[in-house]
Amino acid sequence: MSHSKILIAVIASFLMGSCTIIRPGEIGVKQKIGKLSDQVLEEGAHGYNPFTTKIIKTPIRTENLEISLNLPSKEGLNVKSEISILYRLEKSKVPYLIETVGLRYENIIRSVFRSASADVCSNFLAKDMHSGKRGEIEAAIQEEMGTNLEERGIVVEAVLMKSIALPTGLYRSIEDRLEAEQNALKMQFTLEQERLEAERKIIEAKGSRDAQIILSEGLTDEILKLKSIEAFIRLSESNGAKLIITDGNHIPLVMESEELGTK
Repeated sequence: MSHSKILIAVIASFLMGSCTIIRPGEIGVKQKIGKLSDQVLEEGAHGYNPFTTKIIKTPIRTENLEISLNLPSKEGLNVKSEISILYRLEKSKVPYLIETVGLRYENIIRSVFRSASADVCSNFLAKDMHSGKRGEIEAAIQEEMGTNLEERGIVVEAVLMKSIALPTGLYRSIEDRLEAEQNALKMQFTLEQERLEAERKIIEAKGSRDAQIILSEGLTDEILKLKSIEAFIRLSESNGAKLIITDGNHIPLVMESEELGTK
């Protein structure tokens, strides 16, 4: 190989080594002779002098940090939990974060979380972590973590308690309480249905009684005589032989011709 070809290969290698690509979701920070630049490099191709400078790449997309630990409760119990911490780095503060903490900033997040979770969870009962108060606990931990991390350029987007394992005895007592509450609700529903049915029967009986009273008050001697006369008129207009037995004061007894033939 000629000297010119060797020189070309060296130059090409140098040019390739002095260019880096910043991908979407990350930024770069130049470190020249050990000193960090205050400016960040956006996504794309960037050239640099590999003999004096290096590019430190850091993701700024949302990251998920999972932690397993025992959370202390107000009554002094240890509640085993699986936690997800969603966080991202604030672009403008990445040089400061690298300078003061380094690239192992997840260790800082873990330490801050342990402290914040202990402070928050110690104000709640163990059963609260397994109930509707879980969201309140997550929000309180997130807020306390943000107070300590945002100045460093770490933004905590969410703290998610994925799973909570209560002590066996406490979990059983909670199940028993929930079952008792369900039974009480069921009994309350049954009693309400029986009460409504009893009210319906009372109303029905009252209606029947009122109807009887109205009917008895309306059946006077004059009305009964009038009805008797109307019955005689209808009988006189009908076909067939009939035997009418009456004393003139009561409703007549009517016998059809067929009945007369059998007598």
